[in-house]
Amino acid sequence: MNDHIDDVAEVSEAVEGSPAGRIAGGAEVIRSALRTMPLAPGVYRMLDARGDVLYVGKARSLKRRVVSYTHVDQLSTRLRRMVAETASVEIVTTHTEVEALLLEINLIKRLRPRFNVLLRDDKSFPDILLTGDHPFPQITKHRGSRARPGRYFGPFASAGSVNRTIVALQRAFLIRNCADTVFSQRTRPCLQHQIKRCTAPCVGKVSAEAYATQVADAEAFLSGRSRAVQQALVDRMQAASDALDFESAALYRDRIRALTQIQAHQDINVAGIDEADVIAAYQAGGHTCIQVFFFRSGQNLGNHPYFPSHDRQLPIEDVLGAFVGQFYENKEPPRLLLLSHALGEQELLSEALALRAGHKIELVTPQRGERRKLVEHALTNAREAHGRRLAESASQRQLLEGVARVFGLPATPERIEIYDNSHIQGTNAVGAMVVAGPEGFAKAAYRKFTIRDPAAAGDDFAMMREVFTRRFGRRAEERAAEENAGDAEAARSRTAAWPDLVLIDGGAGQLNAARTVMADLGVSDVPLVAIAKGPDRDAGRERFFTPERMQAGQEPISLEPRDPVLYFLQRLRDEAHRFAIGTHRAKRTKALGQSPLDEVPGIGPRRKRALLHHFGSARAVARAGLADLETVPGISKTVANLVYDFFHGNGP
Repeated sequence: MNDHIDDVAEVSEAVEGSPAGRIAGGAEVIRSALRTMPLAPGVYRMLDARGDVLYVGKARSLKRRVVSYTHVDQLSTRLRRMVAETASVEIVTTHTEVEALLLEINLIKRLRPRFNVLLRDDKSFPDILLTGDHPFPQITKHRGSRARPGRYFGPFASAGSVNRTIVALQRAFLIRNCADTVFSQRTRPCLQHQIKRCTAPCVGKVSAEAYATQVADAEAFLSGRSRAVQQALVDRMQAASDALDFESAALYRDRIRALTQIQAHQDINVAGIDEADVIAAYQAGGHTCIQVFFFRSGQNLGNHPYFPSHDRQLPIEDVLGAFVGQFYENKEPPRLLLLSHALGEQELLSEALALRAGHKIELVTPQRGERRKLVEHALTNAREAHGRRLAESASQRQLLEGVARVFGLPATPERIEIYDNSHIQGTNAVGAMVVAGPEGFAKAAYRKFTIRDPAAAGDDFAMMREVFTRRFGRRAEERAAEENAGDAEAARSRTAAWPDLVLIDGGAGQLNAARTVMADLGVSDVPLVAIAKGPDRDAGRERFFTPERMQAGQEPISLEPRDPVLYFLQRLRDEAHRFAIGTHRAKRTKALGQSPLDEVPGIGPRRKRALLHHFGSARAVARAGLADLETVPGISKTVANLVYDFFHGNGP
């Protein structure tokens, strides 16, 4: 792939002024870029005045594609806004259009330009792994790249479905799920053996041949040969019963029931489908829901809904095409994708996915037959999930309107930030910010603050001052600079992450600390509210402090115990508290696992282990004499001197 980046000078004088003037200025920037733009395939990026990427696109011919943005009267409202903010253009040429498409998908996922279709919930899906690097394979849940040797089965739509399946498979095939390190250290059977979920190969309760049969049965079941496996178990149960070995017959019966339990959660042997993903999109009201069903080895492994972010006017085919490309950017696609709508560049996308996967990928939009029934089923689920999402959004909107009414906000808040602190006697002090809006909690926007000032740790008010200074300090400076430069519209767009309301877990003291910081920063347009527990810290009797009521000498706001807005504000406060506590606990756990030996230069894991094994603890190492340190296996005189000097004040 050949890189050719063209940084075009900003045309600032044309950008200033009216919206029409800004659009004309952006179009002129693009025309300037076209003078040196090649006809080769590649990817183009529209950048704003700050260098942030506005839009990423690919083209078979860069020059012929980008020139369309200069015909502003033929552009949609979304693209006219994008052109108005364009201050420079960058391009990367590629050998083929397929390479351009792959690069475009990668850049969108990495840069997340706000004028592109964005897949916001793009988590990886779990697999079931039967390990292949141990004489007695383990069954376990796996996420990420399939680097470990073994057989992978998936993806499953949720971790819950994987966990249920693994438990059922343990009951049916008695395969171990312990880690190899635990396996190697066992001297007697564990609880899994006692409850008949493992044959205890760790202590020789089962031969390697018999255990291999258990694993082969599990592989056969997960590979879609479930009927043959069940029939084999039925035959063994009958044979045990005929031999009057009723205990063994009961064990086989329980294993058959476990397999039936798995089948109850999966549609087994779907006609005509062995390995495929069914992807259906439903669009209404400017929003799109995309349902993805996973079929592997003839089994339905579940489904998951997605709600990509996109312009309301974008056709459903464009949204679906962008979704498919981004969805498989970090996942291996199956050989068959069944789509609800034909894509504009379906063949190109198929070729790009095949190039990345290393095998042929077929994209099909079925019109009749069993495949169409699967797509219709996915469409029904997409439509129902879309309706639920809109209903939830409507309810959330009503609650946000209630918040605006209670606190006298000028408009319904689109972004509420909630803050809380956590520490134990000043140790491992952290601040936490959670974000909520019309679509619920925006977990991708959560933020953690490790308290840096030692004097602030343990002082809730000082901690709050540090958190607010770090959160709003730089944003306030950037905003003021843009407003002073006369670019008010850019300032507003830059502060899209600026909150419409800040909710603080605390009382008047925390509110005053936050208000002082905001005043020092010159931030006057962010409403502040502190939520404090009522008398006896009873939930439902919370009081809400605002700067205006405090200055007027008025009592804090109290809401009726059954007011839905009160419940909503409690949920916001509790989520901030949960996030702060979780962050603090993670920090404390990490600190507990650390050792003073970690800070000694020249001491790696092997030498650290040797010292701890010899002396028993880091404290004993610190008290040891130089001669004692030199007697430790693997510790040379030079290293012994380093350790001794470090703990006795002579180190660096």
